[in-house]
Amino acid sequence: METNYILRQEHEEFARRVDAEDIRQNRRISLLEENFQRLNALTVAVEKMAVNMENMLTEQKRQGARLEELEKEPAETHRQAKNAILAAAIGSIVGAMIAAVLAIL
Repeated sequence: METNYILRQEHEEFARRVDAEDIRQNRRISLLEENFQRLNALTVAVEKMAVNMENMLTEQKRQGARLEELEKEPAETHRQAKNAILAAAIGSIVGAMIAAVLAIL
């Protein structure tokens, strides 16, 4: 039976390399964890931004409806004034006609 023993120097070199690899792997894991935390923070920020955008859209729609009402108001006032003038003119003409008929009688 053949036994292959390694020298202490070889073992120490192997142990140093394993330790160095552990340090590299731990550093890579640490970097991955940092990136994951940043990605989570970015995801939360995007979600908040989406909610804010939705709220802004709702507010814009509400303000759009109010703006339409405000824009209609002068037109409605103009229409009412025009109708009042037309009614007064018609009333004057009808009144003059009634007065002319009564004067004839």
